[in-house]
Amino acid sequence: MKYVSTRADGASLQPIGFLDAVLAGLAPDGGLYVPETWPSFTPEEIAAFAGRPYAEVAAAVLGRFADGEIADDLLLEMCTEAYASFAHSATCPVTQLAPGLFMAELFHGPTLAFKDVAMQLLARLYDHILGARGRTLTIVCATSGDTGGAAVEAFRGRSNVRICAMFPEGRISDVQRRFMTTVEDANVACLSLQGSFDDCQAILKAMFADGQFVRAVDLSAVNSINFARIAAQAVYYFTTAVALGAPHRPVAFAVPTGNFGDAFAGYVAHRMGLPIEKILVATNANDIMARAFEDGRYSRGNVAATQSPAMDIQVASNFERLYFECVRRDGVETGRAFRAFGETGVIDIPPVARAAMAELFGGASTGEDDTARAMLATLNETGRLIDPHTAVAVSAARRATLDHETTPLIVLSTAHPAKFPEAVSAATGVTPTFPRGDRGLGDKAERFDRLPADAATVMEYVRGFAAR
Repeated sequence: MKYVSTRADGASLQPIGFLDAVLAGLAPDGGLYVPETWPSFTPEEIAAFAGRPYAEVAAAVLGRFADGEIADDLLLEMCTEAYASFAHSATCPVTQLAPGLFMAELFHGPTLAFKDVAMQLLARLYDHILGARGRTLTIVCATSGDTGGAAVEAFRGRSNVRICAMFPEGRISDVQRRFMTTVEDANVACLSLQGSFDDCQAILKAMFADGQFVRAVDLSAVNSINFARIAAQAVYYFTTAVALGAPHRPVAFAVPTGNFGDAFAGYVAHRMGLPIEKILVATNANDIMARAFEDGRYSRGNVAATQSPAMDIQVASNFERLYFECVRRDGVETGRAFRAFGETGVIDIPPVARAAMAELFGGASTGEDDTARAMLATLNETGRLIDPHTAVAVSAARRATLDHETTPLIVLSTAHPAKFPEAVSAATGVTPTFPRGDRGLGDKAERFDRLPADAATVMEYVRGFAAR
């Protein structure tokens, strides 16, 4: 299995293997790596996932992408170790909210967010690859809240990785920030940038565009631009769908969306053979993805601060992967479109591509009042607290027109409500508690640096961090 860039023209950039794609993150031409061909499962193979431990399904899915570059028994060992840290024996259990409406709980990992599902496995992949190659990498992570905490937790204390997490100052919750900034390990640095998440993401891409800088610090990324993250997230689409009758009947998903990685993981599962009828992309007021699917124009707007801050994004990096697929893998066209988007902030999606997207994706945005109402209604109807990101998807799901008798709709619950106590308490009157204690986060000293959202300044900081 080889991996190609979404911007490659077939001659300018040679395909690379899975392990190299994991370490690289972003392709040298600025594109994102995708498999040269999509692997698949038969309906019988998908049906056989029923009742199997989550780690076994994860090893089976990741094995199709690794394609022999990691021995099957070693991959299973990595998956088993990664998910042993989760509080629920099912790793990502499914619960029912209403007739035909279900919720996949993706927040049982060590930092109480869905990012743990991929990050705990990715850290072990890095250990395996770097140990075999005798290398040390510098990971820079741009986060809108949950990715940073999950990455810091997964990579803290590891001898062959340095990790620097960048987050937008004042735009993430206190709990999200403290999961990063209270860590004392010497291989961790945290940066509070005076800007938005989109600024953090743009700085990360500027780093990768500077070949000399990449080589100087041995740069890698664990954002969802890293395809291994996407592959790992595709696993819970399989496990939840099979639990509700797939492949014998189709399912649908409502996915709270910022950077579009979680939703694109559903596309990956679909391409691998999982019968998904619809993926409803649920956004808050930062609705670039909902508008793209509704009117065919991918158009950047101003970032609005909301009670669901991990979705406060107006540049969804993983949309490039979907665009590439829907323009029939035309790397030249994809490169042209996204370079132009960098300058103009607009892509008018070609009609053929828009029609291809509409076969699987739909979009829906939810305002602040409806988000709060969804949290309160869910508590009143089910006795369960949900976080504001999950509430955005629940609100969108309740407005969907699917026939739930034949197609169950699964909301991806991406964070535990205790990560957003102020928003949950304001909406419901109930303050959520940590399921396993808060690890003393509120009592620990924080350790981070403040910088302007300027690429040159941040790159100088990272050079110094890498040289320690």
